[in-house]
Amino acid sequence: MHKTNLRRAIDPRYAKTMSSAELRAEFMIEDLFKDDEVNLTYTQYDRMIVGGAKPKSGPLAIDAVDQTGTPSWLDRREAVLVNLGTGGTVEAGGETYSLGRCDMLYLGMGTGAVTLSGEDAYFYIISAPAHRAIPAQLVTIDDARQVPLGSRDTCNERVIYQFVHPEGIESCQIVMGMTKLAPGSIWNTMPAHVHERRSEAYIYIDLPEDQNVVHLMGEPDETRHMIVRNEQAVLSPPWSIHSGAGTAAYSFIWAMAGDNMAFTDMDMVAMEDLR
Repeated sequence: MHKTNLRRAIDPRYAKTMSSAELRAEFMIEDLFKDDEVNLTYTQYDRMIVGGAKPKSGPLAIDAVDQTGTPSWLDRREAVLVNLGTGGTVEAGGETYSLGRCDMLYLGMGTGAVTLSGEDAYFYIISAPAHRAIPAQLVTIDDARQVPLGSRDTCNERVIYQFVHPEGIESCQIVMGMTKLAPGSIWNTMPAHVHERRSEAYIYIDLPEDQNVVHLMGEPDETRHMIVRNEQAVLSPPWSIHSGAGTAAYSFIWAMAGDNMAFTDMDMVAMEDLR
């Protein structure tokens, strides 16, 4: 089964007036992974697609997606697929790829239909418009570039795993990786930042089922929050901060699309300027 939802862009002046339920309806994706379904959300934030697929009983194919306006979804797009389960297989462009947990597969423009398999696999999907064809590339979690950051004193000791970036997997505009917090750390992306030139999406993973993340969003002087649970995703507009504090340690996969691929292209927000 294949489902696609549309999320339109929200002006920050309107976001200030939204209730918790309204914020969740516009900025959260709560049910990404359902047995034998492909669930895609097409957003107007840099035309990103955020999705999930769980081929529990047999292979699932992604080909035509109405919102893209092309015969096949990757005719003018690129995509990155992440296996959050085990024993995953992706067939694309005449090749077959095996993905372990948290391995990432890049697929370039013109790949065609994509078929996902694996009884114990489920896939997180990011896609964005592309301007040229780039060869597919698979990077395992062990081969990703690792960047330690933070400290135990500020409760944000963590490792950033960079997969899709200028020194790693080549892409047209997607920049993507994973951040894993050390035991006892809870904060991600603090001090906070915004980047008006790019949109971002988070998915929180490795969070115990009875624990939550308080995800902060909004303009720096008009912050709002949402309660996020394991394997739920959040859309982050260019005008919004994106940060979170968990009631336990967790990991999250981040993905950006926009004008450039510089990981450090961000406008930092001083702690005293948050409201």
